[in-house]
Amino acid sequence: MNDVQVSEIQYTPRELLACVAARLIKDGESVFVGTGLPLVGALLAHKLYAPNMMAIYECGAVDPEPRVLPWSVSGSWTYHKAPVILSMTSVFGHSRAGYADVGFLGGAQIDMYGNINATVIGDYEHPRVRLTGSGGANDIASLCQRVIFMGLHLPERFPERCDYVTTPGYLDGPGARERTGLPGGGPWRVISHLGVMGFDEATCRMKLISCHPGVTPEVIQQFTGFELLVSDDVVETPKPTVEELRVLREEVDPCQLFVF
Repeated sequence: MNDVQVSEIQYTPRELLACVAARLIKDGESVFVGTGLPLVGALLAHKLYAPNMMAIYECGAVDPEPRVLPWSVSGSWTYHKAPVILSMTSVFGHSRAGYADVGFLGGAQIDMYGNINATVIGDYEHPRVRLTGSGGANDIASLCQRVIFMGLHLPERFPERCDYVTTPGYLDGPGARERTGLPGGGPWRVISHLGVMGFDEATCRMKLISCHPGVTPEVIQQFTGFELLVSDDVVETPKPTVEELRVLREEVDPCQLFVF
């Protein structure tokens, strides 16, 4: 990235996260898009980095051209100029057939092996908090080749093990996905408000890759509920460029529905 193009104007943390998400999408990929920042990141990627990407929405719309930012993945604008509109069952069936490269997910907890909890906080029979459950998250994590998690980075949200595994990551470590017959590649990146994490190939444990501007690895460790592996070449997450901010603010989310 050209330093001259890096923005020196103010940007919000959510704008940075949307830019990070957009840069992780490759041209030509099919992307299972989630509500909120993943949706913003996908639309930004389509405009700047991946003009031939194909967005898949859980509601069944495939590769639409929304005129305005949909408020959710089931919003009516997700169908605008979509060449294909399928049922929810069919879009997940296409994922099972290997047609989904990337999936975006969120959740209440993610653990050291990338497992995600969106079901309960505390004991399952007597939970402190009952959550919404999987929706299509388990299918996306099981079937997509690369899974990207986005969420707040707090110790209780990054525990050593999730209170309940709603969505499989690497389960209990190396070889677990293969033993259970999961076809997808598993968790690939974690984008939090503090940095970007990947997963160690040998141990399948979460590893720090980059810190957002002004954040150190020590700070990120303090906000993580387990020992975070640290890459030998941790870098600073590139700031949003002038062009990224222009497209975000003028074309993708001008009403600041998700990027505020």
